[in-house]
Amino acid sequence: MYTEKEVLNDGLCAVKTATEHYNTFSNECAHENVRSTVLNLLNDEHTIQNDIFQMMSSRGLYPTPAAEDKKIQEAKQKFAPGAGM
Repeated sequence: MYTEKEVLNDGLCAVKTATEHYNTFSNECAHENVRSTVLNLLNDEHTIQNDIFQMMSSRGLYPTPAAEDKKIQEAKQKFAPGAGM
């Protein structure tokens, strides 16, 4: 028998894989109507991923410690427009 954490983690991993594939598919679509459909599916998968994450987090199954201010500032600088050019 699987634990609740194992089941939810498996679901989270499956959704993450699905979003990777949908993202690739949307980038490679030659027809706008197909691309639009794939992007809608991608959005649905992101919603499901967030639902699973929130469920796990609220039950203490996916702890997310607060980031240190220094780390936040480093990330902002790293990903700011024009950074690394």
